[in-house]
Amino acid sequence: MNARLKRTPGIYLVGFMGSGKSTVGRELARRMSWSFFDIDGEIEAAEDMAISRIFEMRGEAEFRRIESETVRRHVGWIEQGLPAVLALGGGAFVAEANRQLLLANGVTVWLDCPWETVERRVRQASHRPLARDAESFRKLFDERRAIYALADVRVPVESDDPAAAVDTILRHRIFEK
Repeated sequence: MNARLKRTPGIYLVGFMGSGKSTVGRELARRMSWSFFDIDGEIEAAEDMAISRIFEMRGEAEFRRIESETVRRHVGWIEQGLPAVLALGGGAFVAEANRQLLLANGVTVWLDCPWETVERRVRQASHRPLARDAESFRKLFDERRAIYALADVRVPVESDDPAAAVDTILRHRIFEK
């Protein structure tokens, strides 16, 4: 394992909504015997409300503030030696402060999922506030790709099998001893 992961044992999965961050993250953490945290799930539990409801009642800016606070708290635990895989919300890595914190404290992994797959997966979910308008949803996908590309590792998502993405992550040179 590389020196950065030994110093700060955190793997942060980034990517667009529907790219499989939570599903892949759970499997990756299991295979590494690390803790797993889904940032959106953590926020919903702490706020006792769905993300879509937070957007509706408090607005996106307040959600992003809560999200950044949650990311900082989890990175703090990782800095103290709790090895963990974090699945971030689709917009968490877009915020410059979050991105710099994550890049400096572990390894960021972009699950690069094709638009057609994202669209198919998200179409089935009604709880995605940023996916309600098809045109702006596609524009958001295109805009965020350049930011996700700043991650340490890019993993093309080529199937719905999370084990395939996990295998690709674990074979990456960043995990060589």
